[in-house]
Amino acid sequence: MQAQGLTQKLAAQAANYRYGNLPDEAAVMAKQCLLDFLGVTLAGASEPLTGILHEEALAEGGNPQASLIGLPGKVTAAQAALINGSASHALDYDDVQLFMMGHPSVPVAPVVFALAEQYGKSGSDLITAFVAGFETECRIGASVSPSHYAAGWHATATLGCFGAAAAAANLLRLDADMTAMALGIAGTQASGFKSMFGTMCKPFHAGHAAMSGLMAARLAARGFTSRPDVLEVEQGFGETQSKGLKPDAALAAPRGGSHIRSTLFKYHAACYLTHSSLEASHGLRRQHDIAADKIRAVRVMVDKGHLRVCNIPSPATGLETKFSLRTTTAFALTGLDTASIETYSDANANRADVVSLRDRVTVEVHNKPDAQESEVIIDMADGRSFAMSANVGIPASDLDAQWEKLTNKFHAIADPVVGRGRGQELVSAIRNLESLDNFADLGPLLRAG
Repeated sequence: MQAQGLTQKLAAQAANYRYGNLPDEAAVMAKQCLLDFLGVTLAGASEPLTGILHEEALAEGGNPQASLIGLPGKVTAAQAALINGSASHALDYDDVQLFMMGHPSVPVAPVVFALAEQYGKSGSDLITAFVAGFETECRIGASVSPSHYAAGWHATATLGCFGAAAAAANLLRLDADMTAMALGIAGTQASGFKSMFGTMCKPFHAGHAAMSGLMAARLAARGFTSRPDVLEVEQGFGETQSKGLKPDAALAAPRGGSHIRSTLFKYHAACYLTHSSLEASHGLRRQHDIAADKIRAVRVMVDKGHLRVCNIPSPATGLETKFSLRTTTAFALTGLDTASIETYSDANANRADVVSLRDRVTVEVHNKPDAQESEVIIDMADGRSFAMSANVGIPASDLDAQWEKLTNKFHAIADPVVGRGRGQELVSAIRNLESLDNFADLGPLLRAG
């Protein structure tokens, strides 16, 4: 298929989304993504990087337009998108989409929250715009994968910028031509390197993408110009950031009618590529009652792509442990709760028993057909060996059960910040979001104080 017109087609799709024509289950999945986003943002509000960005916004000043989640006061919509987006990815506990090869909600949700509050949009309008942005970033992701991510680009940042722009354009009711212009403005700002993983810049990527996409739509609405064919134009996004644009993949109908339906959620507070190994490690420990001090050696078998993402061999900080297959495996096998944010601390990174077991873990490449599958093999000092495989890349089939799991996760990470009572109010508000006439009414629940 010829790439000509790809940007315009995706822009038209994004502009034409309305609540009444959302694909089956898309609205339900959108609310689940938004609940998860809200929980991880509340939990990330107290992170040092969030505090730095908050201080910068206060020093900069501006009109109070949108709430900071889990923090006091309001800032400009662009500042809110930056800070809330960065906070939401600070703990690396947010959702995942394999077509995008990144985290889909954290660049998009901060935009629709900020603009919906500023302009008093309804909950159904917010859901619709969120889906429009989500689907756009995933379709563009499909068009440049896997070479884009393999080259070192952080897709949450680069593709998220497009998703943020498409969401803002839909919420602001821009037509297809103006939405294409917004995608062009977003595309020329798209940036973010995987080499930054393990630093404050990784979560900053999500916030920056949100802010850039929001500004792109606003500028397009004011007549700011760009290339309306940013994806397919010579020296555009596709040519410079992939080995070849695949328009047929971008325009293909996703399974189940939407990309959002195949969203994956995190139940361990670390890089998603550690999760299959974590599931296998926890399973082996429970099944065989394994004592960490009786382990002679551990082999973690993963797809080769993991080695460039989450293979920091000897992390010294809690943040770095989130990107260390050796250390997260050691956490699981020593009985630490890998769902708990507190586990990923500087103290645990340097804890003697964890370091001792970590140094007995080797990471090797498997040749399994599914890149998300991992296998953990444990050799015990007494000569016994145990092995287990796990694959967290399979979307949930039971959305009611997923609601329950996500609600439990939300309360576990959000209640310590806002209290059980407010936590229950927020869960109820998101679950019934389509009934909310004015999203600004939710602002006081989002803010601290």
